[in-house]
Amino acid sequence: MDLRGASAESVAALTDQLKASVSGSVTAAATAADSLFSVAQTLRDEPALRRFATDASVATEAKQGLIGEVFGSKLDEHALALVTSAVAHRWTHAGDLANGIQRLSEIAAVLSAGEQGGKLSDELFAVGQTVAASPELRDALSDPARTEADKSALLEQLLGGKAQPATVALAKQGLSDTYGTFTSALSTYRRLAADVHGRSVATVRVARALPDAQVVRLTAALAKQYGRPVHANVVVDAAVLGGIRVEIGDDVIDGTIASRLDEAGRKLAG
Repeated sequence: MDLRGASAESVAALTDQLKASVSGSVTAAATAADSLFSVAQTLRDEPALRRFATDASVATEAKQGLIGEVFGSKLDEHALALVTSAVAHRWTHAGDLANGIQRLSEIAAVLSAGEQGGKLSDELFAVGQTVAASPELRDALSDPARTEADKSALLEQLLGGKAQPATVALAKQGLSDTYGTFTSALSTYRRLAADVHGRSVATVRVARALPDAQVVRLTAALAKQYGRPVHANVVVDAAVLGGIRVEIGDDVIDGTIASRLDEAGRKLAG
């Protein structure tokens, strides 16, 4: 989901509205998350509605009136106010309205974690690792022959009672095709969860588990380098052999023995 220009500005303004609207109420945030996601799906399924809602030649009052008619009885007050505001904003592309509202639903889900927001990134990471380690589960969640309701029930069985509701809600949203694959969606949500709380998220790959003290030193060094707190998820990967590989945003810091051997091999081959 790549929102730029006017669309990015609109989402930023609407995010401020969302935070002010559901501030202090995890229940309101959770309800808004579900409602906004359903609106995003409806806008994707109804191109005529999407085009009308983003047509700059149509009066804002007409757009907002239609939104009230279509969604007024289906949404909670916070979600309805946000969608009504959204059609008054400018969007770079018509499809960006649905994407922008879905992004708001994701942020609302993160806010619904409340004081457990820091734990959310860890749980999303754990779900991603579980799916990656199980080809059978990965195939079941990506099988086009299975309904989304069936896949949601599978996630509920996997996560219900074991993960916080915000994690379950985001995992179920990840079943949509917005991010290509389920694991890609989880990675996006993990970064978003950290970003909402003013942090960056790093994936640290090592050959053996790191002592807690070493993880603390590493995150402190990364925080100093990037100018904001860093949340680290450590992956033990035998392919690393030794050393450490850090992935943070688009940056990769590769100090592994495997990468050094690859580099040496390329030099010899050259």
